Amino acid sequence: MLVVAALVQSAATTGCWSATPAGTPGDGIGIKLLDAPTNRRDDPRAKTYIIDFLPPNSVIRRRVEIRNTSDEAKSVDVYAGAADIQDAKFIVGADRTPNELSTWVSFDRTHFDVPARSTTTVLATITVPAQATGGEQYAAIWAQVAAPPSGPGMVRMVNRVGVRIYLSVGPGGEPRSDFEIENLTPARTADGRPEVLAQVHNTGGRAVDVSGSLTLSDGPGGLRAGPFQVSAGKTIEPGGRAQVSVLLDQKLPVGPWKAELSLASGLINRTATAVITFPSSPGVGEPVVPQSPYFTGVLVGLLAVACTALGWIGIRSWRRRRADLRTEW
Repeated sequence: MLVVAALVQSAATTGCWSATPAGTPGDGIGIKLLDAPTNRRDDPRAKTYIIDFLPPNSVIRRRVEIRNTSDEAKSVDVYAGAADIQDAKFIVGADRTPNELSTWVSFDRTHFDVPARSTTTVLATITVPAQATGGEQYAAIWAQVAAPPSGPGMVRMVNRVGVRIYLSVGPGGEPRSDFEIENLTPARTADGRPEVLAQVHNTGGRAVDVSGSLTLSDGPGGLRAGPFQVSAGKTIEPGGRAQVSVLLDQKLPVGPWKAELSLASGLINRTATAVITFPSSPGVGEPVVPQSPYFTGVLVGLLAVACTALGWIGIRSWRRRRADLRTEW
């Protein structure tokens, strides 16, 4: 499933396919967002999701493209449905379950046939009413194909693909997006694999979709390892916390290691560095607070100033000694 969110009034062409097979390889439908706001052209999330901040009484329009990947025509339904963020996951409602945001979404057409191996474009309009609830809301745009039951008493197969909508509503400017990595915890799974757990706090006013990688260095004998990818991306609601994990190679020594975790959500990038040692048996170690980049920068700056000062003191002392030697001679 592909996710999308509402952006700004001016839009630029973009695109990222999301396809779900309907029983056999290549037999199904796909969907992609065609428009993104020009002020987010460098944001990778904006090429996949509809992300926007709008005041009440606003309207935006976004095109989505439906692709039939099968060798036969498909009858497609398009609609909007409810979504929410729970336990660091973007959760979609069953079938056509509505919420406030989904009722604001309309389409230029909702039922049509897509010929084999071809595409069709649908225009979605999001109209924010004057009395809209403030804050960030979530929904999804769905393209759905349903196959009739193969016989009496058989289950009706439904295949759908979608685009997420992240829409923040309110007066003034868009809420700030940000997150921080609060700690790194070394652990070992039940099957003996070392693992790093990271606590991430969404400190902004918009949801974030975090993913990234971990690199190990300064290990026993100067060993290095990685990068290792975060096991699964997390969607964290404003003010929320979630734990991301990175599974590592079972043959890695316990350490100590210098662990550097880099996470990103759109254009936001955060890095945390800490010295960790993995448990020798299954279990979870003590959380380690990452080294502060600000403190590290200040310390490096102070050391540089100190080294410069010592250098000048040494030069002046050498000059005085040289002058004294000339006098004695």
